Amino acid sequence: MRTAQLARKTRETDVHVTLNLDGSGKAKIATGIGFFDHMLTALCVHAGFDLEITVRGDLEVDCHHTVEDTGIVLGQALAKALGEVPVSRYGSAYVPMDEALGFAALDISKRPFLVFDCPFTADKIGEMDTQMVEEFMRALAYNAGITLHLRCLYGKNDHHRAEALFKALAHSLRQAVVPAGNAVLSTKGVL
Repeated sequence: MRTAQLARKTRETDVHVTLNLDGSGKAKIATGIGFFDHMLTALCVHAGFDLEITVRGDLEVDCHHTVEDTGIVLGQALAKALGEVPVSRYGSAYVPMDEALGFAALDISKRPFLVFDCPFTADKIGEMDTQMVEEFMRALAYNAGITLHLRCLYGKNDHHRAEALFKALAHSLRQAVVPAGNAVLSTKGVL
């Protein structure tokens, strides 16, 4: 079973994540930020993961700690669930969301990096600061050990632009986590 259950408690947040990479897209998400819950649910459904996330954060300050810490714990859970079993490693996807088109490419490499190109026009989508989309992706990539490239190629509606990126990430992960037998896909023989 490629699963993980992790928690992280700080003075700012209390995050609990349960992840099953071989699930059926069942989501139970409660971060206190409606739009973020919507994006995490979309990620789970489109990746085919079973995912439970509960967060109590200092939302009276703003959404930053809640979103970033969720990315940290989800990234760590992803790394733990993957373990050392060889996977396909690479994934990429273009995903349209109405007038917006998002692109994601990733490598589960243990070499974390983020390239993010999606200038938003609004400050917020619901109660989530748009700049937190990039912060979440960075926290996820660095804690999961993945190289992640995300780009919104075009679009006018920030909700659609963000959702296209989350869904493109999901479809890329779905490809990359497929077991690849006994051989590590690396000329080095290890990641």
